[in-house]
Amino acid sequence: MKGIAAPVVYLQQQATVTGVVTNDKGEPLAGVTVEMKGSQTAVITDEAGRFSIHLPNSNATLVFSYVGYANYEQAVNGRTDIGTVILKTTTASSLDEVVVIGYGTARKSDLTGAISVLKSDKLMDAPVPNVTQALQGKVPGVDVSINNNAPGAGAKVRVRGLGSINSSLDPTYVVDGVIGVDPNSINPNDIASMEVLKDASATAIYGSRGANGVIMITTKRGRKGPTQVSYEGNVNVGQLYRHLPALNATEFVKMYNEAYANSAKWNNGVAVAPPKALNHQNFPLLFDENDNPIYNTNWEKEVYKPATSTSHQLNFQGGSDKTLFSLSMGYLDQNGIMINSWFKRYSARFTLDNEVNKWLKVGGSIAFSKGLQRMVSDGNGGLNVPRMVTEALPILPVKYPDGTWSGNSDIDGMEGGATPVHIANDRYSLNNNIQVQGNTYLLFKLTKDLEFKSDFGYNVNTQKNNFFSSNDLHNLSQDQGGVANIRSSQFVYWQSENYLTWNKQFDNGHRMTAMLGASWQKTNTETVFAETQNFIDNYFQWYNLGAGSVRNAITSGTGDYAMNSYYARVMYNINDKYMFTATGRADGSSRFGKNNKYAFFPSVGAAWRVSNEDFMKNNSAISDLKIRASYGGTGNQEIGSYMSIPQISSSTTVLAGANQSTLLPSYLGNPDLKWETSWQADAGLELGLWNNRVYLTADFYNRTTKDLLLQTPVAWSAGLQQNYVYRNVGSVRNTGLEIGLSTENIKTENFKWTTNFIFATNKNRILKLNDGNADIFPGPNFLGQTNILRVGEAIGSFWGRTRLGTYSTDEADLAASQGLLPGDRKYLLDENGKEVYSIIGRSVPKWTGTFSSTLNYKNFDFSFDIRFVQGVNTAATFKHSTEDRQTIANSLATVLDGWTPDHQNTMISQVRPYKWAQDSKFDTWWVEDGSYIRGQNFILGYSIPKATIDRWRIQKLRIYASVQNLFISTKYTGYDPEVDTYNSSFGNNSNFSQNLDFFSYPRPRVWNLGVSLVF
Repeated sequence: MKGIAAPVVYLQQQATVTGVVTNDKGEPLAGVTVEMKGSQTAVITDEAGRFSIHLPNSNATLVFSYVGYANYEQAVNGRTDIGTVILKTTTASSLDEVVVIGYGTARKSDLTGAISVLKSDKLMDAPVPNVTQALQGKVPGVDVSINNNAPGAGAKVRVRGLGSINSSLDPTYVVDGVIGVDPNSINPNDIASMEVLKDASATAIYGSRGANGVIMITTKRGRKGPTQVSYEGNVNVGQLYRHLPALNATEFVKMYNEAYANSAKWNNGVAVAPPKALNHQNFPLLFDENDNPIYNTNWEKEVYKPATSTSHQLNFQGGSDKTLFSLSMGYLDQNGIMINSWFKRYSARFTLDNEVNKWLKVGGSIAFSKGLQRMVSDGNGGLNVPRMVTEALPILPVKYPDGTWSGNSDIDGMEGGATPVHIANDRYSLNNNIQVQGNTYLLFKLTKDLEFKSDFGYNVNTQKNNFFSSNDLHNLSQDQGGVANIRSSQFVYWQSENYLTWNKQFDNGHRMTAMLGASWQKTNTETVFAETQNFIDNYFQWYNLGAGSVRNAITSGTGDYAMNSYYARVMYNINDKYMFTATGRADGSSRFGKNNKYAFFPSVGAAWRVSNEDFMKNNSAISDLKIRASYGGTGNQEIGSYMSIPQISSSTTVLAGANQSTLLPSYLGNPDLKWETSWQADAGLELGLWNNRVYLTADFYNRTTKDLLLQTPVAWSAGLQQNYVYRNVGSVRNTGLEIGLSTENIKTENFKWTTNFIFATNKNRILKLNDGNADIFPGPNFLGQTNILRVGEAIGSFWGRTRLGTYSTDEADLAASQGLLPGDRKYLLDENGKEVYSIIGRSVPKWTGTFSSTLNYKNFDFSFDIRFVQGVNTAATFKHSTEDRQTIANSLATVLDGWTPDHQNTMISQVRPYKWAQDSKFDTWWVEDGSYIRGQNFILGYSIPKATIDRWRIQKLRIYASVQNLFISTKYTGYDPEVDTYNSSFGNNSNFSQNLDFFSYPRPRVWNLGVSLVF
């Protein structure tokens, strides 16, 4: 009986005290230690900043402690709810927040892994449409490339280099616990914080999805107290600020005539006349009676025009002791500088958290977004809008006086592309995207120290892409009589995460957090595609595919894959001095062979907080010092479904004069296919000086990826449609150094100046490829090979010829040995007289960095970011079309520097009719220095004084002006050295297309005016 009665008496003597902890901005603080003074009784606040602590009496004093904030004591005085406790920051340290680590949270000071934290105010300091663009230049070791500047386009994100060849290189995004969400579908204004997990100690909890890093996104939730309403709005104007000069009308005519005048040189001394001379007699609508061009159209100005965009965000946050809620609504109207390109997004998000009773909490979130994008820059490699900006003839008008479109085909002998303005009006894709994403959870408080959480997450995405190209676009869709198609897809994902968490604080100053869980996930996709051609009128477009008389294609498909996982993590803290973490996850995937369905991914980490040792207590300079190290494995499974099993595909053939359905062997399959695994070691240092006014974070990592999921060739004689099969072959190593340095330079009553610098290097090396380590040319191919995979070299190596210049008249004999003439391009030759192919550049920078500074004077604030990218090349492949193809299209103004008898020291060959154009291939003249220094973001803001806003009965009003992409210093001659114009539909492999530029959508300079209002 005594064993039963004792706990009853103990509970009756206790007092339960609740409350909420926030910072001075009213934002809840998760992970704050709430301790009864003079005892070991303590709890930690949850994600909403709330706590509930059981005390032996109601007259105790609570001590609130949180890294980066001053300790605070609060007497209970018999209360059961002490309301809101506001903690004040003590330093400019980056340790002032608890971070999300996957299936839980932890104080940053307790971490043994490499995790970078971004809060919403730092993330959204520029008007960007999505999360990936907002991330650029913010985190060391995270390389973000904004390659496509079309409205609504995302960015390419790489964490700690390139660790795979044929698998996905994208990091895994986790939004409020839901894994695999497309980050570009999230309204970035909804984000409260973002954590980037980089090393194995941090990412191993996600196992097979952690090899490329994990980015945790936590959205804004409710807050205790009266409902707070906030508004964020801005209007901005984008404009073209770098130019790619093409020949004007006079220069074009001069080069055209000169090219035909030079024709005798390549035609055995016989000059060739143009199909029709460029004069008034042949083209009275284009030339005056003196044979001068009537028009001098600058197509760059006609296509790239200033564009105004707006964004509006409205948030509601509030709640009571038991229930918290938030509601946000957003609208984005982004217009591109390329005419008729735009993107609109409508979004809404609702969250609810309710404490049903002392042992049960329920909650969840639901988010809706609808995106609508009009894209006019499609068709890379063809005569699309960006290409025709340069190649459209300057002697043509946009439209003739009778209202008809002009085109290059109006001039005999031209390749015949439509003008870019015509294409932008009559060829486009209208991409519709609707996404519903969210989760719901049950949190059971089983005992004082033990919790069980069951979380169900979902993501439903539907896409409908409508495409139309009119029946009068020469060399695009005129021959087909117009083309229209609809591509529709549906993506349905669900997950069930269930895990126990045990938080225990021992009497000897030790703390332990143990977590054990299981997960089930499934994804299903369905696609439908239909295309028709030959429309009697452009009116019908994709609204009525039946109006097209030619049914070109009708396809559909479905696919799914599933995962089952079991995971565990133990974090042990000894007196806030010694921290240990052990993590393990077993993943099973339907994507792999029957012999290798499951794999185990472990990691260990340790940290020593030197600054908490007794011998450091009297050190006035070092306020924080932590040394940490980790090692572990993560995986990669992103190769698509069904790659481990043989596949067949359907087709049709003609038998007995009629179409008959057929089945063809498509893919060989590999039942032994298994996980690609990365093993990573990380050593880190965190150092704070002078009360953390100077704070340094440094990490060195060494990551080796083994058993690469590599496409290995299959002989065509096998009769398969796919000439490859996936095998686990090869390995790659990435090593690098990451540094983050923040300083609080000046802090007075009216003035504060802080700076931040991030720096990262990465060295990539292929250790092993297929049997025999033969070179692999992965594409994308452009007039031959552009990239090479070679053991001992880096992924992203450019492959091509070395251009030495042009042959002079003194080198006529040497030129003749190659079948060439003086004025032709000259390349490096080997001892046998053959052109030498070698590695001629790299698409991955040697190092990147960002320098940021913020100055606050009274109510004014000014900040700027300057980004550095060094040791990288960008290939201006557009030079093929714009320097080597005279007489069939317009050229860049650089051809004015071409070879002539009086000007022989040049890289550009002598102009001549295209019939005798020299073979044009990837070479060192195209591969330029792509390093740059960019004025990324400059902001000037003013906050209305508190006395004024108090009279207006509002909490905050800030007005600001900013400019993005203010300047760039680079040797690259294209619009921007950060570019990728290739996609999966062009070339063999888009993983290696970074910094290949074949007529890109230019990056604009953006002037912005915004307001932040809280009431």
